[in-house]
Amino acid sequence: MTTLTVSGRVAQVLSSYVSDVFGVMGNGNVYFLDAAEQQGLRFTAVRHEGAAIAAADAYYRTSGRLAAGTTTYGPGYTNALTALAEAVQAQIPVVLVTGDAPTSGARPQDVDQAAIAAGLGAATFTVTRETAGAIARQAVDYALTKRTAVVLAIPYDLASLEAGDEELPATHAPKVTNEVDGGLGKAARLLAGARRPLILAGRGAHLAGAGPELRELADRLGALTAGTALALNLLNGEGYLGVAGGFGTDTAAGLMGEADVVLVAGASLSPFTMRFGHLLGPDSTVIQIDTAVEPTHPRVDLFVSADAKTAAARLLQLLDGGPADRGWRAEARRRLAEGPVHHPGSAETADGRLDPRALATALDAVLPERRTVVQDGGHFIGWAPMYWNIPRPQDLVMVGTAFQSIGLGLASAVGAARAVEDGRTLVLSSGDGGFLMGLADLESLIGAARSAIVVIYNDAAYGAEIHQYGSQGLTEKPMLIPEVDFSGVARALGAESAIIRSLSDLSALQDWIDAGAKGTFVADCRITSSVRAPWLSEWMQAKQEATAVAG
Repeated sequence: MTTLTVSGRVAQVLSSYVSDVFGVMGNGNVYFLDAAEQQGLRFTAVRHEGAAIAAADAYYRTSGRLAAGTTTYGPGYTNALTALAEAVQAQIPVVLVTGDAPTSGARPQDVDQAAIAAGLGAATFTVTRETAGAIARQAVDYALTKRTAVVLAIPYDLASLEAGDEELPATHAPKVTNEVDGGLGKAARLLAGARRPLILAGRGAHLAGAGPELRELADRLGALTAGTALALNLLNGEGYLGVAGGFGTDTAAGLMGEADVVLVAGASLSPFTMRFGHLLGPDSTVIQIDTAVEPTHPRVDLFVSADAKTAAARLLQLLDGGPADRGWRAEARRRLAEGPVHHPGSAETADGRLDPRALATALDAVLPERRTVVQDGGHFIGWAPMYWNIPRPQDLVMVGTAFQSIGLGLASAVGAARAVEDGRTLVLSSGDGGFLMGLADLESLIGAARSAIVVIYNDAAYGAEIHQYGSQGLTEKPMLIPEVDFSGVARALGAESAIIRSLSDLSALQDWIDAGAKGTFVADCRITSSVRAPWLSEWMQAKQEATAVAG
């Protein structure tokens, strides 16, 4: 029997679950990384510890497969906290393997890492010499069953010691609670009696693989369908209205507001999805199916705690009869055809810079059809889901939305680039502010990606703040960013690039794609800050209404 160190035992257990590890090497994880290589795990080096978890997070969102991030103890660990909080908030299974204080006691460079993780909502599993494997397996199982991020800590003085002998239990598949009870019977009766039913799917439905059952259910009911941004096109087909919330059209939102019974599957009904309370009509009956233990929104009238796929299959069994009347769908087709679509943008702006809407439209025609899009947080966040063809939910990785952060885009692109398959091109959409926060990992992306395109919406500002606070008369000086030549930076790091000042400048990107789209291309797009995104206008209006009510 091969003798393993504590780090080796951890790596051995992880190798049953993951194939990829992302991180930065340091004193606290050097033995683990050596053991991971011996176990055949692929290590992708990133340049900032925050990218370790962000990359592993995006790897899961893209592929549905678990990945691990790794950092050293102390400052390496604290550098990863924003990405760890995002993964917890977004309910993404991910494992952070980190060094920790020795069992003999904390040193000056140590902090109470378990307490910090607990403050973010992440559980910490600290290995011992005798039970390193069992604790590692417990951590992974917890991440998968709870759909969350966990910390797997290796005390510094144990990392290279010989591990104790263990008899590990067999790996078991994660279980999901399926409390399919009488609530589904009532849901079936409500849906059967609906004249204008709507099925709204979220990321939980996508992760559960519930798309086929929900589409069949919609056809059985003659229901209209929609999705959150994280379940984009999951229910695409006859009666599909697109994205619910600020990224959707007003015509589609009007139809959703007329639904009399709404089945919400695997969606939390966030303020953005609900258009800050204006999406659904006041008389609609809302049924929510989710793995949560209680409703996630006060508008929910009937809640069923269940896996979306299992529940949808059971609803199909409970609903008798053939396809329902198609009148509701026919009316929706007519109104969608006649109603306004997203604003196409303008050819000219007051400051001579590109209109981001026109740019997004032009990019959709240029970008490879087989694309996986990573979307950083920021004012520009809606342009990709509004204007680009993104066929599958796993092809839109929106990061930072759960924790309301920016700057995780480049790191997430590294993980997504390792996960994409079938010859797809990775496309990162970022703002200049967030891109500067994660700039170190442009080099990581260039090294990891087979084919990647980076689109930077460069307005030389923190755009969301310009629109929210500059418009109120607050000083814009802290909101402005000196215009950075990202194209020059990209070339220095080994990417091809171009500054895009006009739509005709996209010919450089088109030429790169025509030549095989190999490597990384950075498009530094100089956009105007004068165009406010519809979702932000909705948010600002909601804040004003809330302030008026409070006053």
